[in-house]
Amino acid sequence: MTQDTQGYAKTAWHRSDLTYCTNVHPSETLEQLLAVIDGPLSAVRQARRLPNMGSGLWLSRTAATKALASDKAYLAFSQTLDANGIDLFTLNGFPFGDFHSKRVKEQVYQPDWTEEARLLYTLDLAVILAGVMPPERQEGTISSVPLGFGPDWSEARQATALDTLCLCIGGLYEIHQETGCSIRLCLEMEPGCVLEETDRLIPFFTRELPRALEQLQMDPDLLFQHLGICFDVCHQAVMFEDAYESLSRIHQAGIPVGKIQISSALELSNPANQSARNELAEFIETRYLHQSCHLDENNQVQRVMDLDQAVETFPRTTPWRSHFHIPIQTRELASGSLGTTQDQILRTLDFLLDHPDFHPHLEVETYTWQVLPEAIRPKDEPALIEGLSAELEWLEQAMQSRGLLQETSQ
Repeated sequence: MTQDTQGYAKTAWHRSDLTYCTNVHPSETLEQLLAVIDGPLSAVRQARRLPNMGSGLWLSRTAATKALASDKAYLAFSQTLDANGIDLFTLNGFPFGDFHSKRVKEQVYQPDWTEEARLLYTLDLAVILAGVMPPERQEGTISSVPLGFGPDWSEARQATALDTLCLCIGGLYEIHQETGCSIRLCLEMEPGCVLEETDRLIPFFTRELPRALEQLQMDPDLLFQHLGICFDVCHQAVMFEDAYESLSRIHQAGIPVGKIQISSALELSNPANQSARNELAEFIETRYLHQSCHLDENNQVQRVMDLDQAVETFPRTTPWRSHFHIPIQTRELASGSLGTTQDQILRTLDFLLDHPDFHPHLEVETYTWQVLPEAIRPKDEPALIEGLSAELEWLEQAMQSRGLLQETSQ
């Protein structure tokens, strides 16, 4: 690994580059979003003693529409970012509607990439981002649904989604031409979705998308200029993929990784332990989908769509993993019966260290703070801010130990 004379990796990040995703905060409306920027987001920046800090904002369809409805609304958005020292270069464009409603579950994938509503929403996000992105940033990123929900899919829907993505690529190219800002749409693999594992992702990008562009008589070079992936560490850990190996294969295939979501899954290493299973059952909740996996006797991934099904049906002979984002500084729960896939975050950082040409946006994404079991759930907003700051501090330390973080005020 190449390092400079101060011992930093050539690909080193600044502290201010490290972000957290604001989908942890209820902010479906623009007014709520501005309050989040003024409130907890600014408070985390201050807790980290940074004059400016990057952020991965979640803008719902409602908030995005309001921001673009008038010059006054857009100016209020831009000025609120500036007043709070927030540099915006990445957006979460995955949840379209209210991500904090009583029940989200599989609705989070709607509308999917077969629908015009998803296309128009994403292009609106790109327009918003292009207008506020700091000029020194070479690229903005928007994470999004990995086509759609697996059980809903068909060959016809796949063909429609390919066409819609090609239209999005064309729209992002036009935004680049008009504004000079390059925005990359980043599809985010997730268990239970059409794109859920590396084996499926690579041929989609290297064969299916180029063929779709050719059929539409579009420039094939636009593909990797404006499309890539968001690699969510938790999601691939749930699928029992090794982060280093998965990223290596994606990188070798030439597929851009615009953003990595630094996240950790829940793991039960000894499901024969009754008390451990009981503790795991405390994570069953009604808002979000917690796809869960185990490996069978042939080392094949077996999956159910939610944690309650896993507790009821999974064998007790091999480890279980569940798509429940756990604060990343947590290696194991206090009882010691439940662990996390934190080691996969470290594997991700090792990959970054070994690949100096690889510099994605890094975003901590633990949106589940408010649905953790009551004993470990933040009691109020100050406690949540403390937890979010602790996540970023842990990430900083892990990166500093690898020379991935430049030790400056930024």
